[in-house]
Parts: sequence; structure tokens; C-alpha cells
Amino acid sequence: MPPASAHTGHSPGTDSEDTLVLRLPEEFIALWAEADAADAAPADAADYETGTPTGDDLLDRVAGWGPTRTPVGAFHLVPVQFARDLPLIDRWMNDPAVAEFWELAGPQTLTEDHLRAQLTGDGRSVPCLGVLDGTPMSYWEIYRADLDPLARHYPARPHDTGVHLLIGDVVDRGRGLGSALLQAVADLVLERRSACARVVAEPDLRNTPSVAAFLNAGFRFDAEVDLPAKRAALMVRDRSLRDRL
Repeated sequence: MPPASAHTGHSPGTDSEDTLVLRLPEEFIALWAEADAADAAPADAADYETGTPTGDDLLDRVAGWGPTRTPVGAFHLVPVQFARDLPLIDRWMNDPAVAEFWELAGPQTLTEDHLRAQLTGDGRSVPCLGVLDGTPMSYWEIYRADLDPLARHYPARPHDTGVHLLIGDVVDRGRGLGSALLQAVADLVLERRSACARVVAEPDLRNTPSVAAFLNAGFRFDAEVDLPAKRAALMVRDRSLRDRL
């Protein structure tokens, strides 16, 4: 479920929060992004090498969120350390099932460039390993959807937080881990980011296991979104529904 821009109309959801939906002008989104970025010190790849990321103010310090209990074990989002984690993430990206949707298979430089762009950015996207009971088994990107190009193509709200996910090894797929971890991460986002009212995602519509995992994790299907590289399902997890799950 890699990042991508989009272009489509919006089909409002069924919750009361979507009764009135306003599309933000692109000029306003750009100014908004610049203002928020100015408040965050740029991250340097070296910060992640030492395990002390300093540039994720825009996401309320993902590095400090800590572990959480889930039905499948103790889970921890650990911000990527470039030198340590690149070989593992590159191996996952070259798995055919992952490569079909992430499109980063090939020389390690492809994954390297993808990670470095985030690690040296302004903190609007934080790449993480998902560590379950002490074992890295998934790759996540927690990002400010309202500051992402995606925001130009759906009715973004301030502090909307996006999630990209891949499960690394085939033995961990198809047994409900994705749904359990997506629900846990969405809960973490809503707990740690008090200004965020929604967690969003845009898996490829062809990736039916991924769409099903989001649905099972309490996300709702909101709209189909035309992105440059895919047609996506816009999935939304609302804060107002958190206590009902």
C-alpha cells in the first residue's frame, strides 16, 4: 500500500461527520503544508542511524509512542534506522506479492531512495518497522494525509493521518495479523494524536486481501480514487467509532 497521488470525486460516508463535506482549494493545502513544515526541524538520516529521530514533529513523535498490546502479541512501531533496516525492507520489497503493489522490486537502490526521501524529509511521513513480540515482521509508513498530494483529491481534514502497510513474510499473511495490527495502529494514532479525527488509507482496489483487512480493522470504504499508478479504495477509520470496536 505505497503512497500515491489521486484524482476523483468523493462519495460521502454514512457517519454523521460527513454530512457536510468541503473540498479544500489546492492553494490552501499548499500554504497549510508550508506552515506546518516550518514548525518541524528537518530530519537527517543520521538521526535515524542513532535511533533518535528528530524530524517527526508533524506526527507527534512516532518514536515515542511505545509498544501496545494486541490480540496477536506485543506490537511496537519502531522508526526505521537506515543502515540496519534497509536490507530487510529491500528483501520484502522484492517479494513478488509485495512488488505487485509497491513497485520497488529490483536493485536495492530503489528501496534506498524511497526510504531516504522520507528520512531526510520534514517529518510528514515516518517509515517504521512493525515489531511483533520482538521480531520485525512488517513495514509501515505513518504520514500526514492532509499534507500529502492525496489531500488534493479527497476532502481532507486537518491532521488526517494516513497508513501504508506491508506484511513482510508469507508465513505472516492470510491469518488475520494485518487486521489486528491495523486496528492497533489506528488506535495508537488516535490516542497519540489528539488533533487527528480520522485515519485514512488508499490500498489498490485489486488488492482485495488488503481492502478486507482494513474493513476488518474497523475502517469503512469511503470512495474509489483514481491515482496516477492505481485505482484505490479510500478507507477511513473515524475517531467517533473507536469505542464501538
